Amino acid sequence: MSLLRRWFDPIRSKWYYNQPQREANLPVDQGISVYLRLDDVYSYLAVQQLEQLEEILVDEIKPLKIIISDQAAPPPNGMSEERWHKYALNDAKTLAMQHRFAYDDMPEMPAREAIAQAHAILERTPLKGKDFLYLLEDVFHMLWQQQYGKLKMLYQMSRNQVINHEPDPQFSFTTQPILTAYFAFGGREYHAVDDLLRLTRRLQQQKLLTSPAIFLINHIEWREHLINDAEDLAEIQALQPELDLYIALEDPISWLLLAYIREELANLYNIQLTIYPLPYQHRDQFDWSLATRLSKRTGVEFTPFCRPDADTVMRMAEGFYQVDTQQRVDALLEMLKQIWTRGKDLNVIENMQNVLKNFDRVDYTNTAEIQAKLLKNDQQCDEYYQPDLPVMVLRVDDRKFVFNSLYRVWMIESIFSNVLEKIAKAQYQENLDDQSS
Repeated sequence: MSLLRRWFDPIRSKWYYNQPQREANLPVDQGISVYLRLDDVYSYLAVQQLEQLEEILVDEIKPLKIIISDQAAPPPNGMSEERWHKYALNDAKTLAMQHRFAYDDMPEMPAREAIAQAHAILERTPLKGKDFLYLLEDVFHMLWQQQYGKLKMLYQMSRNQVINHEPDPQFSFTTQPILTAYFAFGGREYHAVDDLLRLTRRLQQQKLLTSPAIFLINHIEWREHLINDAEDLAEIQALQPELDLYIALEDPISWLLLAYIREELANLYNIQLTIYPLPYQHRDQFDWSLATRLSKRTGVEFTPFCRPDADTVMRMAEGFYQVDTQQRVDALLEMLKQIWTRGKDLNVIENMQNVLKNFDRVDYTNTAEIQAKLLKNDQQCDEYYQPDLPVMVLRVDDRKFVFNSLYRVWMIESIFSNVLEKIAKAQYQENLDDQSS
């Protein structure tokens, strides 16, 4: 590790964390732009929120600027287009069930001909304002619900309209590649679904809403628990859920989420954690503002830190596998704590020894074997075809659920709640059967 990082990271990180992260006001002169793609399933979810959002905006930032791209950015994490589409369809279905979006029970990508027809309809429409937003949502419904007959009829009607080539302040097309739908406001980008509440909190803070924003009413906040009844808790605990986490050791999100899950979820629900550290993933060049926001939302300590490099990741992996299996989660948490809250460089032998001295050791595994373990973990992680880290695999009630990233930790609570509902329905049906026999 460079001396520059070792000495200046702790100072810079502490200073950054203590600075006010929320600017008093973001510029409003450009209003709010919404970037969509007709063949992006997250755009389908996003358009179902737009009319409601437009309704509560102050006139100063109306109308929403709708920008539709006909170019897709490359899938994340080296995924193939087919794998990415499959992931996105399933993930969007999860979001739709949680937040009550309209969604097809058997989702599939829209046909190319249908996308071209939808493009033509929107290009030729004379509708403006709310009427345009209603049309936009209807067109997306037709695309993603495979209502191709309705879409074709609307397309035939639109052919009588002359294309208006004058600039439209509300709607335009672009060739700028985008991956998924997002809002742009004040020079910042917000994921259309995952960051919608963050955007509306910002708008509320700047007094840019005429009434309270009520979106994603089933959203589960950090440190919010769906299960509080003692009997329900005992039922989940008795199922002994297991959670595997595939994490990048140099990523602060790994520390923040692992500490949160251990403190807030694992102890409460009796979750058995297993950690699979990955080889160096180049995640030490991260978004400092995102990590800072996550720390403050989760209540997990953060800074001063000293970002691990590739050599430090290898030292951490060696330390992890030198510890007795039953103590590895605790050992890794202590390593990450020293890095991300004490500013320690664990590539320094003394610092690593101070961490490991409190844990039982097993026979030393040589560096080649450690590298082989990391590569095996990486291969297993890749086989889940997830776009981001950490990858989480939850097993409960003889079922397996795979999800990823800080944006899907809430699924743990949701899955447990659904498991209880399933058990209750089964018990109710069993009682009915007993009464009828």
